[in-house]
Amino acid sequence: MLKKKTFRQKKKFQKGTHRYNLHKNAKATLGSGNLRTAVKLPENEDPNEWLSIAIVDFTNKLNLIYGSIQHECTKEKCPIMNAGPKYEYLWSDGKKKPVQLPAPQYIENLLSWVDKQLSDESLFPSDPTVPFPKNFKTKIVAPIFKRLFRIFGHVYYSHFDTVVEMGAEAHLNTLFKHFYYFQSEFDLIEQRELEPMADLIKKLCG
Repeated sequence: MLKKKTFRQKKKFQKGTHRYNLHKNAKATLGSGNLRTAVKLPENEDPNEWLSIAIVDFTNKLNLIYGSIQHECTKEKCPIMNAGPKYEYLWSDGKKKPVQLPAPQYIENLLSWVDKQLSDESLFPSDPTVPFPKNFKTKIVAPIFKRLFRIFGHVYYSHFDTVVEMGAEAHLNTLFKHFYYFQSEFDLIEQRELEPMADLIKKLCG
């Protein structure tokens, strides 16, 4: 039986660090209501720092959204991981052949995979004097964003009614718009990966 471990502890930034202050400034900018402005790299900041902060923030918020509806996302109700009838996602850890998994197991694997990378000091160094890896954006950040996007796809297509019943529709839509504008600003997700959500993107994001 699949264990419900998906709702995990929130990642935090250590107070007093530059990354913590940058995160606070990002939240303040987001509070202005202009999401397109909020995603832009602050002047004189390291792009890799900005990307790493965004991954932690989006993972935390998406985890809360999914955690709130995961009682409806069971292997019986969601035997495959998909975003509508035309788009199915197979799980791969990069070592084995991609396999079909029930949506909750796929998402559990995905969030554990993200957690493992965020905890890896060689990929996401907490020491500001340690440089980020080469090709950080393309090799590490972009694949994480691509997979987090799939959770949005599954939630919208399979569990949006539950989100509405909970009164969390506006919260989900705002988070998705923020996520979409951010990935668009930094060109993180290929167009073909965005296709399952094309209609929603056009409606919400213009």
